[in-house]
Amino acid sequence: MAEDNARANWGSKLGFILAAAGSAVGLGAIWKFPYVAGKNGGGAFLIAYLVCVFTLGIALLLAEMVIGRTANRSATTAYRDLKGALWPWAGRLSVLCVFIILSYYCVVGGWTVAYIWRSITGEAITSETAALATAFETFIASPTQALSYTAIFLGITVAVVFAGVQQGIERMSKVLMPALFFLMLLLIGRALTLPGAIEGVRYFITPDWSKVTSAMLVDALGLAFFSLSIGGGIIIAYGSYVSRDTKLVGATLWVSTLATLACVLAGLMVLPAVFAFHVDPAAGPGLTFITMPAIFAQMPAGQWFAVAFFVLLLFAALTSSISILEPIVSFLIDEFRMKRHPATLLVAITSFILGIPAALSFGPMSHLTLFGKSPFDLMDYVASNIMMPAGGLLAALFVGWAIWPRVRDELAAEGAGPILPAFRFICAIVAPILIGVIWYHNL
Repeated sequence: MAEDNARANWGSKLGFILAAAGSAVGLGAIWKFPYVAGKNGGGAFLIAYLVCVFTLGIALLLAEMVIGRTANRSATTAYRDLKGALWPWAGRLSVLCVFIILSYYCVVGGWTVAYIWRSITGEAITSETAALATAFETFIASPTQALSYTAIFLGITVAVVFAGVQQGIERMSKVLMPALFFLMLLLIGRALTLPGAIEGVRYFITPDWSKVTSAMLVDALGLAFFSLSIGGGIIIAYGSYVSRDTKLVGATLWVSTLATLACVLAGLMVLPAVFAFHVDPAAGPGLTFITMPAIFAQMPAGQWFAVAFFVLLLFAALTSSISILEPIVSFLIDEFRMKRHPATLLVAITSFILGIPAALSFGPMSHLTLFGKSPFDLMDYVASNIMMPAGGLLAALFVGWAIWPRVRDELAAEGAGPILPAFRFICAIVAPILIGVIWYHNL
Protein backbone atom coordinates (compact mmCIF):
# COMPACT_ATOMS: atom_id res chain seq x y z
CA MET A 1 0.00 0.00 0.00
CA ALA A 2 1.37 3.37 -0.96
CA GLU A 3 2.10 5.98 1.63
CA ASP A 4 -0.75 8.11 0.33
CA ASN A 5 -3.07 5.53 1.94
CA ALA A 6 -4.85 4.67 -1.33
CA ARG A 7 -6.74 1.42 -0.86
CA ALA A 8 -4.78 -1.58 -2.11
CA ASN A 9 -6.18 -4.72 -3.73
CA TRP A 10 -4.98 -8.29 -3.77
CA GLY A 11 -3.17 -9.04 -7.00
CA SER A 12 -5.16 -12.24 -7.56
CA LYS A 13 -7.89 -14.42 -6.06
CA LEU A 14 -5.27 -17.07 -5.24
CA GLY A 15 -3.19 -14.49 -3.39
CA PHE A 16 -6.17 -13.49 -1.26
CA ILE A 17 -7.12 -17.10 -0.48
CA LEU A 18 -3.57 -18.07 0.52
CA ALA A 19 -3.11 -14.91 2.59
CA ALA A 20 -6.45 -15.40 4.38
CA ALA A 21 -5.72 -19.09 4.96
CA GLY A 22 -2.20 -18.17 6.02
CA SER A 23 -3.63 -16.04 8.80
CA ALA A 24 -4.61 -19.35 10.41
CA VAL A 25 -2.28 -21.91 8.83
CA GLY A 26 0.57 -20.99 11.08
CA LEU A 27 0.88 -21.25 14.80
CA GLY A 28 -2.93 -21.40 15.01
CA ALA A 29 -2.82 -24.81 13.35
CA ILE A 30 0.62 -26.25 13.97
CA TRP A 31 1.25 -24.88 17.44
CA LYS A 32 -2.17 -24.43 19.03
CA PHE A 33 -4.45 -27.09 17.56
CA PRO A 34 -2.47 -30.22 18.63
CA TYR A 35 -2.11 -29.20 22.26
CA VAL A 36 -5.71 -27.97 22.61
CA ALA A 37 -6.96 -31.20 21.00
CA GLY A 38 -4.65 -33.17 23.28
CA LYS A 39 -5.93 -31.35 26.34
CA ASN A 40 -9.56 -32.04 25.39
CA GLY A 41 -9.38 -35.75 24.66
CA GLY A 42 -8.61 -35.94 20.95
CA GLY A 43 -11.42 -37.38 18.84
CA ALA A 44 -14.41 -35.79 20.57
CA PHE A 45 -12.75 -32.40 20.37
CA LEU A 46 -11.93 -32.92 16.68
CA ILE A 47 -15.60 -33.56 15.89
CA ALA A 48 -16.76 -30.58 17.95
CA TYR A 49 -14.18 -28.40 16.20
CA LEU A 50 -15.23 -29.53 12.72
CA VAL A 51 -18.90 -28.93 13.52
CA CYS A 52 -18.07 -25.41 14.73
CA VAL A 53 -16.00 -24.67 11.61
CA PHE A 54 -18.49 -25.91 9.01
CA THR A 55 -21.56 -24.35 10.59
CA LEU A 56 -20.87 -21.14 12.46
CA GLY A 57 -17.32 -20.73 11.23
CA ILE A 58 -17.90 -20.76 7.50
CA ALA A 59 -20.98 -18.52 7.75
CA LEU A 60 -19.23 -15.93 9.92
CA LEU A 61 -16.14 -16.02 7.70
CA LEU A 62 -18.38 -15.08 4.76
CA ALA A 63 -20.11 -12.45 6.88
CA GLU A 64 -16.83 -10.72 7.70
CA MET A 65 -15.61 -10.92 4.11
CA VAL A 66 -18.76 -9.27 2.80
CA ILE A 67 -18.60 -6.51 5.44
CA GLY A 68 -15.03 -5.68 4.41
CA ARG A 69 -15.61 -5.72 0.66
CA THR A 70 -18.92 -3.84 0.81
CA ALA A 71 -17.46 -1.01 2.88
CA ASN A 72 -13.94 -1.18 1.39
CA ARG A 73 -12.64 -0.29 4.85
CA SER A 74 -11.27 -1.95 8.00
CA ALA A 75 -13.63 -3.06 10.77
CA THR A 76 -14.41 0.08 12.76
CA THR A 77 -14.78 2.31 9.71
CA ALA A 78 -16.78 -0.39 7.91
CA TYR A 79 -19.31 -0.65 10.74
CA ARG A 80 -19.61 3.14 10.84
CA ASP A 81 -19.95 3.61 7.08
CA LEU A 82 -22.49 0.81 6.64
CA LYS A 83 -24.73 1.55 9.63
CA GLY A 84 -23.29 3.91 12.22
CA ALA A 85 -24.93 4.33 15.66
CA LEU A 86 -23.13 2.11 18.20
CA TRP A 87 -21.87 -0.39 15.62
CA PRO A 88 -18.35 1.08 15.37
CA TRP A 89 -17.78 -0.27 18.88
CA ALA A 90 -17.92 -3.77 17.38
CA GLY A 91 -14.95 -2.78 15.25
CA ARG A 92 -13.10 -1.29 18.21
CA LEU A 93 -13.65 -4.54 20.13
CA SER A 94 -12.10 -6.50 17.27
CA VAL A 95 -9.09 -4.16 17.19
CA LEU A 96 -8.56 -4.62 20.94
CA CYS A 97 -8.89 -8.37 20.50
CA VAL A 98 -6.22 -8.70 17.82
CA PHE A 99 -3.99 -6.30 19.73
CA ILE A 100 -4.05 -8.70 22.70
CA ILE A 101 -3.47 -11.69 20.42
CA LEU A 102 -0.51 -10.01 18.73
CA SER A 103 1.09 -9.32 22.11
CA TYR A 104 1.25 -12.96 23.19
CA TYR A 105 1.44 -14.48 19.71
CA CYS A 106 4.79 -12.81 19.08
CA VAL A 107 6.11 -14.58 22.18
CA VAL A 108 5.45 -17.95 20.53
CA GLY A 109 6.75 -16.58 17.23
CA GLY A 110 9.97 -15.81 19.05
CA TRP A 111 10.22 -19.44 20.10
CA THR A 112 10.27 -20.46 16.41
CA VAL A 113 13.14 -18.04 15.75
CA ALA A 114 15.10 -19.51 18.65
CA TYR A 115 14.52 -23.06 17.48
CA ILE A 116 15.88 -22.31 14.04
CA TRP A 117 19.20 -21.49 15.69
CA ARG A 118 18.95 -24.44 18.08
CA SER A 119 18.40 -26.73 15.09
CA ILE A 120 21.38 -25.30 13.21
CA THR A 121 23.64 -25.90 16.21
CA GLY A 122 22.10 -29.35 16.85
CA GLU A 123 21.13 -28.33 20.37
CA ALA A 124 17.47 -29.19 19.78
CA ILE A 125 18.04 -32.52 18.03
CA THR A 126 17.70 -35.49 20.39
CA SER A 127 15.22 -38.31 20.84
CA GLU A 128 15.26 -37.81 24.62
CA THR A 129 11.95 -36.03 25.11
CA ALA A 130 12.62 -35.46 28.81
CA ALA A 131 15.77 -33.54 27.90
CA LEU A 132 13.89 -31.63 25.21
CA ALA A 133 11.16 -30.69 27.69
CA THR A 134 13.72 -29.51 30.23
CA ALA A 135 15.61 -27.49 27.61
CA PHE A 136 12.39 -25.87 26.39
CA GLU A 137 11.25 -24.98 29.90
CA THR A 138 14.67 -23.50 30.70
CA PHE A 139 14.63 -21.45 27.51
CA ILE A 140 11.17 -19.91 27.97
CA ALA A 141 11.92 -19.20 31.65
CA SER A 142 14.85 -16.95 30.70
CA PRO A 143 13.58 -13.33 30.59
CA THR A 144 16.47 -12.20 28.40
CA GLN A 145 15.91 -14.85 25.76
CA ALA A 146 12.12 -14.63 25.89
CA LEU A 147 12.05 -10.86 25.37
CA SER A 148 14.87 -10.81 22.81
CA TYR A 149 13.31 -13.40 20.53
CA THR A 150 9.88 -11.79 20.89
CA ALA A 151 11.40 -8.51 19.69
CA ILE A 152 13.12 -10.23 16.76
CA PHE A 153 9.93 -11.89 15.60
CA LEU A 154 7.94 -8.69 15.96
CA GLY A 155 10.58 -6.83 13.96
CA ILE A 156 10.30 -9.30 11.07
CA THR A 157 6.51 -8.94 11.12
CA VAL A 158 6.80 -5.16 10.97
CA ALA A 159 9.14 -5.36 7.97
CA VAL A 160 6.60 -7.38 5.95
CA VAL A 161 3.66 -5.11 6.84
CA PHE A 162 5.81 -2.12 5.83
CA ALA A 163 5.91 -3.60 2.32
CA GLY A 164 2.11 -3.48 2.07
CA VAL A 165 -0.53 -5.84 0.72
CA GLN A 166 0.69 -7.18 -2.63
CA GLN A 167 4.45 -6.81 -2.25
CA GLY A 168 4.56 -7.99 1.37
CA ILE A 169 1.65 -10.12 2.54
CA GLU A 170 0.51 -11.68 -0.74
CA ARG A 171 3.97 -12.41 -2.14
CA MET A 172 5.05 -14.27 1.01
CA SER A 173 1.85 -16.29 1.27
CA LYS A 174 2.02 -17.61 -2.32
CA VAL A 175 5.42 -19.18 -1.78
CA LEU A 176 5.45 -20.24 1.85
CA MET A 177 2.05 -21.84 2.35
CA PRO A 178 2.47 -24.56 -0.33
CA ALA A 179 5.96 -25.28 1.00
CA LEU A 180 4.63 -25.69 4.52
CA PHE A 181 1.91 -28.13 3.43
CA PHE A 182 4.48 -30.22 1.55
CA LEU A 183 6.78 -30.46 4.56
CA MET A 184 3.86 -31.28 6.88
CA LEU A 185 2.92 -34.24 4.67
CA LEU A 186 6.51 -35.44 4.70
CA LEU A 187 6.69 -35.26 8.50
CA ILE A 188 3.33 -36.99 8.92
CA GLY A 189 4.70 -39.88 6.86
CA ARG A 190 7.67 -40.17 9.23
CA ALA A 191 5.61 -39.74 12.40
CA LEU A 192 3.23 -42.54 11.42
CA THR A 193 6.11 -45.00 11.07
CA LEU A 194 7.25 -44.52 14.69
CA PRO A 195 6.59 -47.40 17.10
CA GLY A 196 3.41 -46.69 19.07
CA ALA A 197 2.30 -43.90 16.74
CA ILE A 198 -0.96 -45.68 15.89
CA GLU A 199 -2.15 -45.05 19.45
CA GLY A 200 -1.84 -41.34 18.80
CA VAL A 201 -3.89 -41.70 15.62
CA ARG A 202 -6.61 -43.57 17.53
CA TYR A 203 -6.60 -40.92 20.23
CA PHE A 204 -6.99 -38.21 17.59
CA ILE A 205 -9.79 -39.74 15.52
CA THR A 206 -11.73 -41.86 18.06
CA PRO A 207 -14.26 -39.81 20.04
CA ASP A 208 -14.51 -40.28 23.79
CA TRP A 209 -17.89 -38.70 24.48
CA SER A 210 -17.16 -38.47 28.20
CA LYS A 211 -14.75 -35.65 27.28
CA VAL A 212 -17.60 -33.46 26.00
CA THR A 213 -18.11 -30.65 28.49
CA SER A 214 -19.15 -27.02 28.22
CA ALA A 215 -15.51 -26.02 28.71
CA MET A 216 -14.45 -28.30 25.83
CA LEU A 217 -17.16 -26.81 23.57
CA VAL A 218 -15.95 -23.31 24.41
CA ASP A 219 -12.40 -24.39 23.50
CA ALA A 220 -13.68 -25.89 20.22
CA LEU A 221 -15.62 -22.73 19.39
CA GLY A 222 -12.69 -20.52 20.35
CA LEU A 223 -10.22 -22.53 18.28
CA ALA A 224 -12.60 -22.56 15.31
CA PHE A 225 -12.75 -18.78 15.47
CA PHE A 226 -8.97 -18.55 16.03
CA SER A 227 -8.13 -20.93 13.17
CA LEU A 228 -10.41 -19.06 10.75
CA SER A 229 -9.36 -15.62 12.06
CA ILE A 230 -13.00 -14.75 12.85
CA GLY A 231 -14.02 -12.04 15.28
CA GLY A 232 -10.82 -10.02 15.26
CA GLY A 233 -11.46 -7.83 12.24
CA ILE A 234 -8.74 -9.66 10.29
CA ILE A 235 -11.06 -10.98 7.59
CA ILE A 236 -12.91 -7.66 7.41
CA ALA A 237 -9.58 -5.92 6.73
CA TYR A 238 -8.52 -8.58 4.21
CA GLY A 239 -11.99 -8.49 2.62
CA SER A 240 -11.63 -4.75 2.10
CA TYR A 241 -8.78 -5.48 -0.34
CA VAL A 242 -10.84 -7.99 -2.41
CA SER A 243 -11.80 -6.93 -5.92
CA ARG A 244 -15.40 -7.10 -7.13
CA ASP A 245 -14.70 -9.92 -9.58
CA THR A 246 -13.78 -12.35 -6.75
CA LYS A 247 -16.69 -14.57 -5.67
CA LEU A 248 -16.77 -14.46 -1.90
CA VAL A 249 -18.64 -17.73 -1.37
CA GLY A 250 -16.03 -19.73 -3.27
CA ALA A 251 -13.20 -17.91 -1.52
CA THR A 252 -14.81 -18.65 1.86
CA LEU A 253 -14.97 -22.37 1.10
CA TRP A 254 -11.33 -22.45 0.03
CA VAL A 255 -10.08 -20.52 3.05
CA SER A 256 -12.05 -22.61 5.57
CA THR A 257 -11.03 -25.88 3.91
CA LEU A 258 -7.32 -25.01 3.81
CA ALA A 259 -7.32 -23.76 7.40
CA THR A 260 -9.14 -26.86 8.66
CA LEU A 261 -6.95 -29.20 6.62
CA ALA A 262 -3.87 -27.62 8.17
CA CYS A 263 -5.24 -28.22 11.67
CA VAL A 264 -6.03 -31.87 10.95
CA LEU A 265 -2.60 -32.41 9.37
CA ALA A 266 -0.95 -30.78 12.38
CA GLY A 267 -2.80 -33.18 14.66
CA LEU A 268 -1.60 -36.14 12.58
CA MET A 269 1.93 -34.74 12.59
CA VAL A 270 2.22 -34.10 16.34
CA LEU A 271 -0.08 -36.45 18.28
CA PRO A 272 1.26 -39.78 16.89
CA ALA A 273 4.75 -38.63 17.90
CA VAL A 274 3.42 -37.63 21.32
CA PHE A 275 2.29 -41.20 21.97
CA ALA A 276 5.37 -42.74 20.34
CA PHE A 277 7.63 -40.82 22.73
CA HIS A 278 5.28 -41.12 25.73
CA VAL A 279 4.70 -37.38 26.10
CA ASP A 280 1.56 -36.13 27.84
CA PRO A 281 -0.82 -34.99 25.03
CA ALA A 282 -2.05 -32.25 27.38
CA ALA A 283 1.50 -30.92 27.83
CA GLY A 284 0.45 -27.42 26.79
CA PRO A 285 1.91 -24.71 24.55
CA GLY A 286 5.35 -26.33 24.28
CA LEU A 287 4.07 -29.59 22.78
CA THR A 288 5.24 -28.92 19.19
CA PHE A 289 8.67 -27.75 20.36
CA ILE A 290 9.16 -30.94 22.36
CA THR A 291 7.83 -33.64 20.04
CA MET A 292 8.98 -32.46 16.61
CA PRO A 293 12.73 -32.34 17.43
CA ALA A 294 12.43 -35.92 18.71
CA ILE A 295 11.07 -36.98 15.30
CA PHE A 296 13.88 -35.21 13.47
CA ALA A 297 16.47 -36.96 15.64
CA GLN A 298 15.31 -40.30 14.18
CA MET A 299 15.32 -39.21 10.54
CA PRO A 300 18.21 -39.33 8.06
CA ALA A 301 19.55 -35.77 7.74
CA GLY A 302 17.17 -34.96 10.57
CA GLN A 303 19.03 -31.82 11.58
CA TRP A 304 18.41 -30.23 8.19
CA PHE A 305 14.77 -31.28 8.25
CA ALA A 306 14.56 -29.58 11.64
CA VAL A 307 16.07 -26.38 10.28
CA ALA A 308 13.68 -26.44 7.31
CA PHE A 309 10.68 -27.15 9.54
CA PHE A 310 11.34 -24.33 11.97
CA VAL A 311 12.14 -21.90 9.13
CA LEU A 312 8.81 -22.72 7.51
CA LEU A 313 7.08 -22.63 10.88
CA LEU A 314 8.53 -19.15 11.32
CA PHE A 315 7.14 -18.03 7.99
CA ALA A 316 3.79 -19.67 8.70
CA ALA A 317 3.80 -17.84 12.02
CA LEU A 318 4.55 -14.65 10.13
CA THR A 319 1.56 -15.06 7.80
CA SER A 320 -0.54 -15.15 10.96
CA SER A 321 1.18 -12.31 12.82
CA ILE A 322 1.01 -10.17 9.69
CA SER A 323 -2.73 -10.79 9.47
CA ILE A 324 -3.09 -9.89 13.16
CA LEU A 325 -1.06 -6.69 12.81
CA GLU A 326 -2.74 -5.57 9.58
CA PRO A 327 -6.26 -4.79 10.92
CA ILE A 328 -4.78 -2.66 13.72
CA VAL A 329 -2.67 -0.76 11.20
CA SER A 330 -5.71 -0.43 8.90
CA PHE A 331 -7.70 0.92 11.86
CA LEU A 332 -5.13 3.68 12.45
CA ILE A 333 -4.95 4.46 8.74
CA ASP A 334 -8.73 4.59 8.24
CA GLU A 335 -9.69 6.23 11.54
CA PHE A 336 -6.79 8.62 12.16
CA ARG A 337 -5.36 9.03 8.64
CA MET A 338 -1.96 7.84 9.81
CA LYS A 339 0.66 6.78 7.31
CA ARG A 340 1.38 3.05 7.11
CA HIS A 341 4.92 3.15 8.49
CA PRO A 342 4.27 5.26 11.63
CA ALA A 343 1.08 3.30 12.33
CA THR A 344 2.94 0.01 12.09
CA LEU A 345 5.73 1.17 14.39
CA LEU A 346 3.26 2.49 16.96
CA VAL A 347 1.39 -0.81 17.08
CA ALA A 348 4.63 -2.81 17.29
CA ILE A 349 6.03 -0.83 20.21
CA THR A 350 2.81 -0.88 22.26
CA SER A 351 2.16 -4.58 21.60
CA PHE A 352 5.70 -5.44 22.69
CA ILE A 353 5.12 -3.59 25.97
CA LEU A 354 1.80 -5.38 26.51
CA GLY A 355 3.48 -8.68 25.63
CA ILE A 356 6.12 -8.44 28.36
CA PRO A 357 3.91 -10.19 30.99
CA ALA A 358 3.11 -12.95 28.46
CA ALA A 359 6.82 -13.43 27.67
CA LEU A 360 7.67 -13.63 31.37
CA SER A 361 4.77 -15.95 32.25
CA PHE A 362 7.04 -19.00 32.18
CA GLY A 363 9.81 -17.41 34.24
CA PRO A 364 9.88 -14.40 36.60
CA MET A 365 6.07 -13.93 36.47
CA SER A 366 5.11 -17.61 36.58
CA HIS A 367 3.82 -17.23 40.13
CA LEU A 368 1.35 -14.50 39.13
CA THR A 369 -2.11 -15.81 38.27
CA LEU A 370 -5.58 -14.36 37.78
CA PHE A 371 -8.59 -16.68 37.73
CA GLY A 372 -6.07 -19.51 37.95
CA LYS A 373 -4.31 -18.51 34.72
CA SER A 374 -0.89 -17.04 33.99
CA PRO A 375 -0.73 -13.75 32.05
CA PHE A 376 -0.02 -15.72 28.85
CA ASP A 377 -2.91 -18.15 29.36
CA LEU A 378 -5.29 -15.40 30.46
CA MET A 379 -4.57 -13.30 27.37
CA ASP A 380 -5.05 -16.34 25.15
CA TYR A 381 -8.31 -17.36 26.87
CA VAL A 382 -9.86 -13.88 26.90
CA ALA A 383 -8.96 -13.17 23.27
CA SER A 384 -9.71 -16.60 21.76
CA ASN A 385 -12.64 -17.81 23.86
CA ILE A 386 -14.43 -14.57 24.73
CA MET A 387 -13.51 -11.65 22.48
CA MET A 388 -13.25 -13.48 19.14
CA PRO A 389 -16.65 -15.22 19.59
CA ALA A 390 -18.08 -11.86 20.71
CA GLY A 391 -16.69 -10.21 17.57
CA GLY A 392 -18.10 -13.01 15.43
CA LEU A 393 -21.47 -12.70 17.17
CA LEU A 394 -21.62 -8.97 16.45
CA ALA A 395 -20.62 -9.50 12.81
CA ALA A 396 -23.40 -12.11 12.49
CA LEU A 397 -26.02 -9.78 13.96
CA PHE A 398 -24.76 -6.93 11.79
CA VAL A 399 -25.07 -8.95 8.58
CA GLY A 400 -28.21 -10.87 9.54
CA TRP A 401 -30.21 -7.87 10.74
CA ALA A 402 -28.61 -4.44 10.45
CA ILE A 403 -27.46 -4.44 6.80
CA TRP A 404 -29.11 -7.56 5.37
CA PRO A 405 -30.63 -5.93 2.24
CA ARG A 406 -27.21 -4.66 1.19
CA VAL A 407 -25.54 -8.00 1.93
CA ARG A 408 -28.27 -9.84 0.02
CA ASP A 409 -27.73 -7.68 -3.04
CA GLU A 410 -23.94 -7.99 -2.79
CA LEU A 411 -24.00 -11.80 -2.71
CA ALA A 412 -26.90 -12.21 -5.15
CA ALA A 413 -24.88 -10.26 -7.72
CA GLU A 414 -22.25 -13.00 -7.71
CA GLY A 415 -24.78 -15.83 -8.06
CA ALA A 416 -25.08 -16.85 -4.40
CA GLY A 417 -28.89 -16.57 -4.32
CA PRO A 418 -29.61 -20.23 -3.41
CA ILE A 419 -27.62 -20.09 -0.16
CA LEU A 420 -28.89 -16.72 1.05
CA PRO A 421 -31.83 -17.98 3.18
CA ALA A 422 -29.61 -20.46 5.05
CA PHE A 423 -26.82 -17.92 5.38
CA ARG A 424 -29.14 -15.32 6.90
CA PHE A 425 -30.73 -17.89 9.22
CA ILE A 426 -27.32 -18.86 10.63
CA CYS A 427 -26.19 -15.26 11.05
CA ALA A 428 -29.45 -13.87 12.44
CA ILE A 429 -30.63 -16.78 14.60
CA VAL A 430 -28.32 -19.79 14.94
CA ALA A 431 -24.99 -18.05 15.68
CA PRO A 432 -26.31 -15.77 18.43
CA ILE A 433 -28.17 -18.63 20.15
CA LEU A 434 -25.33 -21.16 20.00
CA ILE A 435 -22.63 -18.73 21.11
CA GLY A 436 -24.87 -17.53 23.94
CA VAL A 437 -25.73 -21.06 25.12
CA ILE A 438 -22.11 -22.20 25.10
CA TRP A 439 -21.02 -19.11 27.02
CA TYR A 440 -23.86 -19.54 29.54
CA HIS A 441 -22.96 -23.16 30.29
CA ASN A 442 -19.31 -22.23 30.75
CA LEU A 443 -20.01 -19.65 33.43
